[in-house]
Amino acid sequence: MSTERRAPLDRKRVADTALKLLNEVGLEGLTLRAIAKELDVKAPALYWHFKDKQALLDEMATEMYRRMVAGAALDPADSWQERMLKANRGLRAALLSYRDGARVYSGSRFTGTDHAREMEANLRLFTASGFTLAQTVRANSTAYSYTIGFVIEEQGVKPLPGERREGYDVEERARLLAEFPLAAAAGAEIFEDYDRHFEEGLALIVAGVESWTRLG
Repeated sequence: MSTERRAPLDRKRVADTALKLLNEVGLEGLTLRAIAKELDVKAPALYWHFKDKQALLDEMATEMYRRMVAGAALDPADSWQERMLKANRGLRAALLSYRDGARVYSGSRFTGTDHAREMEANLRLFTASGFTLAQTVRANSTAYSYTIGFVIEEQGVKPLPGERREGYDVEERARLLAEFPLAAAAGAEIFEDYDRHFEEGLALIVAGVESWTRLG
């Protein structure tokens, strides 16, 4: 009989294992049974910690957030524009480090108050810059929704860096759409150079917020 002691089964260990397994099997393959097998426990043991898969996804999203902000101090000298750019660039980078990362994160509920410190600091920065609280929430929610949606679409084509799903060959797409030249040419603007496209879209959001606040 082995005398090796395993780490106790707790929420963090389950979430860490689930995030590791996520990169191997994706969200569709991430079942409580598969996670239990990876942990070398019976599936019912997980229900002591999570009532269902969504509860686990909530904890996974929370752990993703903890990792994203660990060691990343907010710069009090940031303008609101700089903070918006940094926050959404950081979010995209964090989500791209997990297969289906944006789908896990989207719609999940944080299981603790880990996010409150950064949220409070951002709210203070924006309101000190002349935004109302309602404007602050709307501006940041818009940028956040853009980033989440962008990464969901990006990961639909490139599940992980260096991978590309079959069926997203831009040259083949152009050939099939040859009688629609603009639609054919648009393929490279949709399915290539995601870094540049993300930055351009984010710049549009920032510019839009600037114009919106001047009108208000």
